[in-house]
Order: sequence, then structure tokens, then C-alpha cells
Amino acid sequence: MKSTATEVTAEEHGGHGFLYMKEPVSSVCLRVLCGSAFASLFALVTLSTGCGYTLAGRGAFLPANIRTIGVPTFTNHTTVFNLETLLTQKVRAELIGRGKYRILPQDSGVDAVLVGDVASVSITPASFNTQQLASRYTIMIAANIQLRDVHENKVLWENPSMIFRQDYDNTSGQDALDPSAFFGQEVNALDRVSSDFARSIISAILEAF
Repeated sequence: MKSTATEVTAEEHGGHGFLYMKEPVSSVCLRVLCGSAFASLFALVTLSTGCGYTLAGRGAFLPANIRTIGVPTFTNHTTVFNLETLLTQKVRAELIGRGKYRILPQDSGVDAVLVGDVASVSITPASFNTQQLASRYTIMIAANIQLRDVHENKVLWENPSMIFRQDYDNTSGQDALDPSAFFGQEVNALDRVSSDFARSIISAILEAF
């Protein structure tokens, strides 16, 4: 399964379990919801099957033969020190948190391999304070992500130009347009960005199945 030029944000995948509309609610659905004394009990079933609703952030299972996933350290083509290590750790933790798969750090002896190539990181001011210093920055990360079935040697999911974009507060009070300088000043920013991006990656993969 291939996904191209997809842009995701933390908000798009952070609200696990919330409902969003895929298509207009039909009059039949409205009668079910409004006319039944048990509407509150059956609302989720009715919405998910007959009224065009789905549960956001609830990715289905990968193919049945995928039980063990290898996640080797991502490749980092940016100047941000340790980005590849931290991002890889967050991706592994996100997969482990799903509780469905065994996660290993290598690309051998596994059913599937998830590889990532971080191409770029950019930072631009999103808002300014009264002193005309940036109070919030927009951080954008571009990466090539691929999940491959090792046994059948085929790509299960890929996005060669996955874009993560999110705003973060500037807590240091210093201007920094260079990513290395920004993450050097914002000691917790790299951890937050890596966590958010990892969550977006795994959600995008699982929601495709």
C-alpha cells in the first residue's frame, strides 16, 4: 500500500477514540438515534456501520502473518544531533504501546521491517511577542518511511515524502532559525517533536489497513 505526499499533524492523530464524520448522516440514522430509547447504548455501533462514521486513530491489524517488526535506527540527513536515535526509540515505543506486535531493533529474524530516512528539518517563526521575538515556531520534518514484508519481499506501506508539521512554544526566549540551535536551547523540544512524529507515523501506517 502506497501513500504519497501526505501531510500529518499531531492533532490529526492525537485524539484516539473520537468520532469524525466521513459522510452526511442519513435520515435513517437520525431516526435511529432520536427514536430509540436505547440510542445511547447503540450509538457507536449505529454510527460506525450505518451512518458513515468511523473511530479516528483506531488502526486495524496489519496482515495476519506480521507478528514481529524490526525497527532499525533511522537514517538522519539533518544537522540535528541524535534525532535519528530518539525518533527511532519513540517509534519502537509507539508500536510496543499498541500491544499487538513484538518489536526488535534489527532487520533480520522478523516478519516486517520499518525503516525511516529523515531528509530535512526546518523551523520558522509562527508568532511573535511584543518585543518582536518569536514566541512560537513551526517545526517541519520530512522523511521517507517504509514498512516491508520480509518473507514476501514486498512493500506493505510507504510514504517517500511524509511531512510532519507542528507548532511549539519558544520557552527559551531566544531566536533560533537553525534547527540545531533551536533544539540546543529547547532541551525538551526534541523529545516532544520525536514523540509527536512517531505517533503520526504509526497511526498513518495502521490506519491504512
